[in-house]
Amino acid sequence: MFQFKSRLFWTRSLHLFLLPTIRILNLIKIFTVKGLSKKLLPDAIKSIELIKGDGGAGSIKQINFVGGFAKHQIDEVDEKTFTYKYTLIEGNGISDKIEKVSYDIKFEGSPDGGSISKMTTTIYTHGDFEIKDEELKAGKEKVLGLYKVVEAYLLKNPDAYV
Repeated sequence: MFQFKSRLFWTRSLHLFLLPTIRILNLIKIFTVKGLSKKLLPDAIKSIELIKGDGGAGSIKQINFVGGFAKHQIDEVDEKTFTYKYTLIEGNGISDKIEKVSYDIKFEGSPDGGSISKMTTTIYTHGDFEIKDEELKAGKEKVLGLYKVVEAYLLKNPDAYV
């Protein structure tokens, strides 16, 4: 169990993907902006709305789930450094205890032609806050699970969304 006495907590995680780095970065854009997520996860995702912008830095998107929604602000998309940063600013996961959650994802090529994703998650809290290891792990697993579903689709359909 973690205890937060300040307003900031961060965690790092590492994930391996079979797709090349540029495709894995495109995966995030495809998944959220072009609606592939609704096609692949119709029982979980109702819709995705681009509220502001074109899907690049400065854009705001809302993902409507069966049990709620999440509003993300896209902070950075850099195809040269293979970096994607966004912040959960409203919806599920935001409460009177959590102000916002920022994600900083950096992709690197792996020796086997796939990708390594290094993600730093920063949780901004309101005052003292306690969170259990299981809650952190469950959140990470949900995000990774979504990426793995899309990765499996793109591996089966190598010409899709290139």
